[in-house]
Amino acid sequence: MARTIQVAPERRGAYPAIGEALADAPDDAVIEVAEGVYREALYVVGKRVVIRPAEGAGAVVIDADGVPHPAVSCRNGTIQLEGLILRAGDGPAVSVDRSDLRMERCTVSSRRGAGISISGGRCDLRKCTVDGALYGVLVEDADGSINDCAITNVAEDGLIVRIGAAPTVRATTITGCGNRGVYVYQFGKPVIEACEISGTGGPGVAVAYKSAPTLRRCKVHDTQGVGITFGRGCEGLVEECHLERTASPAIEVAEDANPTIRERVEDGGTTLGGDELGRDNEAVDALLAELDAMVGLDGVKADVRALIDELQVNEWRRSAGLSVSSGSNNLIFTGAPGTGKTTVARIYGQLLKALGILPKGKFKEVSRRDLVGQYLGHTVEKTTSAFEDALGGVLFIDEAYTLSRQMGIGNDFGQEAIDSLVKLMEDHRDAIAVIVAGYTADMADFLDANAGLASRFAKTFEFENYTPDELVQISQRIAKLDDYELAPGVDIGLHEWFVQVKRGSSFGNAREARRLLEGMRKAQSGRLRALGRVPSRDELRSLVLDDLLAAAR
Repeated sequence: MARTIQVAPERRGAYPAIGEALADAPDDAVIEVAEGVYREALYVVGKRVVIRPAEGAGAVVIDADGVPHPAVSCRNGTIQLEGLILRAGDGPAVSVDRSDLRMERCTVSSRRGAGISISGGRCDLRKCTVDGALYGVLVEDADGSINDCAITNVAEDGLIVRIGAAPTVRATTITGCGNRGVYVYQFGKPVIEACEISGTGGPGVAVAYKSAPTLRRCKVHDTQGVGITFGRGCEGLVEECHLERTASPAIEVAEDANPTIRERVEDGGTTLGGDELGRDNEAVDALLAELDAMVGLDGVKADVRALIDELQVNEWRRSAGLSVSSGSNNLIFTGAPGTGKTTVARIYGQLLKALGILPKGKFKEVSRRDLVGQYLGHTVEKTTSAFEDALGGVLFIDEAYTLSRQMGIGNDFGQEAIDSLVKLMEDHRDAIAVIVAGYTADMADFLDANAGLASRFAKTFEFENYTPDELVQISQRIAKLDDYELAPGVDIGLHEWFVQVKRGSSFGNAREARRLLEGMRKAQSGRLRALGRVPSRDELRSLVLDDLLAAAR
């Protein structure tokens, strides 16, 4: 049977402080606390304990505002907190490490730390409130549940899920955050259901670093940033979510991200998603705005707009019973790497879906190794499988020129892949958009590999190299997306670097900018490690000129 320990400073025979009771408490002890303010920081190591107000007691406040420690911390144990008010100053109000945390009907706050920080183990939060903190709830390398909670008045991010954490968050309200409402990164996989996220200084939900959350029946509104944003390499599911009064686009998907988006509602209007979209002019406008927001590419943007205008008018003519000349949705993208070809291809696929021309917004990117087999007949099988998987959406073939017979030696089956593609594109001309991409000169050789190949494509878009000014803008955007800031003078240094860097046929454009920033981050890590102290938050975010010089070397 669990032992009950009483804490009451004015009662004879009871413990005067909670910390003293904890020191003597055996495993599975229940510590019942009399009404009052307890100015102490509590530590639990390797124990299982419950802390709650005594029966009939009023407010029990654990106040650690005057010390640089959490109000309650637990390591390698199990702690259950019920009906408490927890306050901290420099540290989190509650911090657990490799422990199980259960909290119910608690209110927490911290002036300069997280409200609740969970690292390893498992959490079960019910009817808890975080009101005032630097960060709301931080969950890393842990799972569990957060139910019917409220997170508000937070200086930075409301809920952070990272390092593979996979909690289930239901019926929780997140509002009044200085930055993001929910930030999922470093392989986070939370399930977030029936939650409301609003009043954020940044995006409502931001997903980064190969994370894959599930967002279901959530409402995201009144955000300064976009409603939901998926960074590079991220996946996940957005289903039956309502987004209104957010920055445009409501849902932002970066290059190489591949989330599934079903039945989202924007601005209280028509449901978007699935196969029931039809023509949606608001979606078209939002996607064109997303295209316009890309750096540079003025010629490509104009070409895409002209093509979309033509497709829209053709759809109107078809609806009016007028004749429409047969055409192709297939495109050729030529230019150097890192010039946004993949991103534009994704947007083009979504535009075709919004116009009702293609039923799905699916985007499938393939290269030579995905299409070419190792023996006779194998290539037809692989090419057909990739093509059929992309039906209803976009099949994007990067470096398509590597398929041409001029590129192969010996028993090369690249030509077999090209011949198969030509037939498949003809048989399914209205059910897919095929986009082939590669260097300008090499793509001319590719189109000569089959007599009927060039005629299968409607237009060719030429992607020019970015100017130095544009590469500086791209660098600034990449840094901001990764929570870095460029110190004064770094933009000038970047411009000088991009002016003098050699631009051969292999110059990577935006990839070069990302490579340079990766080098700057590595240089910053060495510089900060040499300080001999824990860097400030501003120092952790700042990339300075010395970092650029080190990366450039």
